[in-house]
Amino acid sequence: MHFVTAKGILSPRNGMNLYRGCTHGCIYCDSRSRCYHMEHDFEDVEVKENATELLEIALRQKRKKCMLATGSMTDPYIPLEAELGNVRKALELAARYGFGFTLITKSDRVLRDLDLLRAINEKTKCVVQMTLTTCDETLCCRIEPNVSTTKERAATLRKLNEAGIPTVVWLCPILPFINDTEENIRGIIDYCAEAKVRGVICFGMGMTLREGSREYFYRQLDRLFPGMKEKYIRTYGMRYQLESPRADMLMDLFHSLCEEKGILHDNDQIFKYLSTFEEKNESVQLDLFEDLMTV
Repeated sequence: MHFVTAKGILSPRNGMNLYRGCTHGCIYCDSRSRCYHMEHDFEDVEVKENATELLEIALRQKRKKCMLATGSMTDPYIPLEAELGNVRKALELAARYGFGFTLITKSDRVLRDLDLLRAINEKTKCVVQMTLTTCDETLCCRIEPNVSTTKERAATLRKLNEAGIPTVVWLCPILPFINDTEENIRGIIDYCAEAKVRGVICFGMGMTLREGSREYFYRQLDRLFPGMKEKYIRTYGMRYQLESPRADMLMDLFHSLCEEKGILHDNDQIFKYLSTFEEKNESVQLDLFEDLMTV
């Protein structure tokens, strides 16, 4: 890892990247793409040493409360988080200043911060988003080698539900000729139903490849699935979007299964839910009480 001094922390949409780079080793990771201008080895994680100070300043200056977010570029619960605790510090600030929070992860380490997730959710809204790619544990360990397995993530989703924390699942990516099967889609949605997730985000049955991520992905295919790289090149050439040949059938299956099990599956509705700040009645009453006590 290496440290940098950042000039800012929150994006215009109130997202933040506390880390840049990752050690999870997922073979398909889009964050390796050169368009993101990561000027260091991907596994040499960049840490914003002043992130906590910048975040507190930003929250103090906010005129309106909102949902804060992290995890879009780098999983917030990489192993370094256990040492540095930057995500936990961000959650503490959100709880202290009354902001909502949502994060995306593939790690059961999120449960270490369950106390703060619950504290935030008691006042406003805290949503944990989790990516599920394959219901096959062996395949999961091959394509997502340094992260919680699918079963571990599903167990984490169940524990979050039991704690009253709402959850959303990202069903992605679906790698053509690898996990684009009916069995896989059924298995993932079954996990989601058992964990009582609120919604599942799915942009289609396929994946994307750009300069930087493509080269890494193909090297991993050569290592893990000999001959598969050549099949990809024959089928897709240098396309950015690689749609599974079974995409239409699998998307129909996805929507019908979610409908059957009462899981929200409209991306726009889910994103609206994730971005909408909610202040719960107890919090409003507490604020009014504190205001009265200071008069």
